[in-house]
Amino acid sequence: MLAALLLAVFFKAYTWMTPFDEVLLIRQGNQAAALSLGGALIGFSFTIGSALIHTADYREFFAWAFGAMVVQMLAYAITTRVLNMSKDQIEANNTAFGGLLSAISISIGVINGACIS
Repeated sequence: MLAALLLAVFFKAYTWMTPFDEVLLIRQGNQAAALSLGGALIGFSFTIGSALIHTADYREFFAWAFGAMVVQMLAYAITTRVLNMSKDQIEANNTAFGGLLSAISISIGVINGACIS
């Protein structure tokens, strides 16, 4: 239950920090936004899954999950700052760019998850 709640919190925090409205763009059929957001959720879920398996109690689980949330959001912030064009590319439905953001988020999540084991 806590894992699902943290995923919902991550979703809300992540969509709040991005400079565009992913949900609206996805409703409009924007595949780049779906790829970017989907990758962020999958990446965060890797860490949540690893934390569920490898932590001893809820406090430790929560600490890892919260840390992963911060790392995922920092990775997004750094990536978009370095590339300096994510808002335009996502809003233009550049699926290659959305796929790149997705791959970065998933990669970060896998690394985060491995750090727990």
